Amino acid sequence: MKQALQFRLGQSLTMTPQLQQAIRLLQLSTLELNTEIQDALDSNMMLEIGDDSENNENENTSSTEKNTQVSAENNDIAQNENSENNLETITDTTTSDLMPDDLPVDTSWDDIYDSILPGTTTSSAATSYTADEQPEVYIASTESLHEHLRWQIKMTPFSEVDAAIAEVIVDEINDDGFLQTSVEEITATLGTLEIHEVEIDEVEAVLHQIHNFDPAGVGARDLRESLSIQLHRQTNDVDLREYAIILVDNYFDLLANREYPQLMRKMKISEDDLKDIIQLIQSMNPRPGGQVTSNQAEYIIPDVTVKKINNTWKVELNSDAAPKLRINTTYANMIKDIKNSGDNSSMKDHLQEARWFIKSLVSRNETLLKVAHCIVERQKEFLEHGEEAMKALVLHDIAEAVDMHESTISRVTTKKYMHTPRGIFELKYFFSSHVSTASGGECSATAIRALIKKLVAAETPKKPLSDNKIAIILEDQGINVARRTVAKYRESLAIPPSNERKRLA
Repeated sequence: MKQALQFRLGQSLTMTPQLQQAIRLLQLSTLELNTEIQDALDSNMMLEIGDDSENNENENTSSTEKNTQVSAENNDIAQNENSENNLETITDTTTSDLMPDDLPVDTSWDDIYDSILPGTTTSSAATSYTADEQPEVYIASTESLHEHLRWQIKMTPFSEVDAAIAEVIVDEINDDGFLQTSVEEITATLGTLEIHEVEIDEVEAVLHQIHNFDPAGVGARDLRESLSIQLHRQTNDVDLREYAIILVDNYFDLLANREYPQLMRKMKISEDDLKDIIQLIQSMNPRPGGQVTSNQAEYIIPDVTVKKINNTWKVELNSDAAPKLRINTTYANMIKDIKNSGDNSSMKDHLQEARWFIKSLVSRNETLLKVAHCIVERQKEFLEHGEEAMKALVLHDIAEAVDMHESTISRVTTKKYMHTPRGIFELKYFFSSHVSTASGGECSATAIRALIKKLVAAETPKKPLSDNKIAIILEDQGINVARRTVAKYRESLAIPPSNERKRLA
């Protein structure tokens, strides 16, 4: 085969570094974007944080400096003279009047001395607090459940062997507070740790002691035992507590299956008494370990805000979501003064990169605002009336409206949040699948979930609605949905089936 050179013309799409940067910034969340901006500020001397209020502050400062300079000079002499006189007065009073020669042994400091310096005054709101007015201070807990339990082991007068047994037991407790391993397996584990001659009874005794730890119900092997431990530690309404303990210890399976007539017959109690007992049991914590957690709250910073002003929904970018950047004019003006070609070239590269970065941020904000505007236009009924009025919406609808690709809409709506009068929602929340209606229209899945939730909330407790009955009710309202679809939506709402929702009225 003969080799030869050939020319061929063609077109291809090339991803420039600027385009790649714009796409990457577009899909970042607010927290990730702030990290990216901070990295850019650290690596590029031409970038700096801009503040709109700086100019106003500088103008106000320059206009008031001249006025305050003269008055400050005139007041210096008077302040110095007054301070000297006050210092002499304070010295005399503290050495003579405020310090008695003899103090009783049981005297408190606050009985003799004031907590503030003489000559100073404080407002009544800042000087003292009553027991009911003490300011509350909230500190985020970073202690895990296992650390909390180990601290209690150290505070308990265990022997050396019992403390070692307690440590092994605590290691087998999960984050919900339940013991995952049987006593026999724990005893076998202790044998491998060279803790000899440990009997099952000793492990049971230590486990019983752990049941007295905080939080109540920790260390239980199942839900029934956890509820029983918590009920035994209750101090209110002793008679009702005793009946609740009997029900949990002896008839827990009947309670789980909602066999209320059989429970009333076996315990010889009325329906009202059974209702009170069940209410007491339901007040217990099914996950005692959840009270002690090391997870700190994660706060969502919305990217856009929606407000209704003069009967019109306004969409604005959240100015606090990310800092504003600008070119550092001091370094930019130095480029023309630098003679060294290497330094000059480096600074020009930094300047160009800074301009690209700022342009990518502006493009990101414009695209986000454009998409948010379009979503609000399509979902005005949701903002006005709630989830039941949510319209069916897919990415393709927004892509056509803003003349962009669906992949771009997907990047814009991922991990971006909108602050509305009804709460903070991810932009993805406003997109949902749909089912057909009897009139030939469409109903969104979000609206159907809201209707199912409303029907379940209004159902008769003794005869809850089945999935088939809910499907029939929705069909009567013109929404064609199958029973299995109702079951899928119900499970997504964490609503149990009808046999588990049955309860006393």
